[in-house]
Amino acid sequence: MLILRLLLVLTALFIVFSGGAYMFTRNRRYLNLAWQIVRFVIFMLLIFVVLFLLERYVLIGWRIFV
Repeated sequence: MLILRLLLVLTALFIVFSGGAYMFTRNRRYLNLAWQIVRFVIFMLLIFVVLFLLERYVLIGWRIFV
C-alpha cells in the first residue's frame, strides 16, 4: 500500500508540474504528458485492483476446496 500511495503522490505532483509548465510556456506537449501520466496510472490501478481481487476471492476460495 505504501508503494501505491507513493505512486499517487508522485502522479499528482507530475500533473501539477505539467499543468504549471503548460501555463508558463503554452506548449501543448505538457498537457499531452499529463494525459499520458493519467492513463498510465489508471492502467496500473486497474491491474492492482484485479490482482487484489484475485488474491482476496479466488486464491482464498481455492484453498477451501483443496
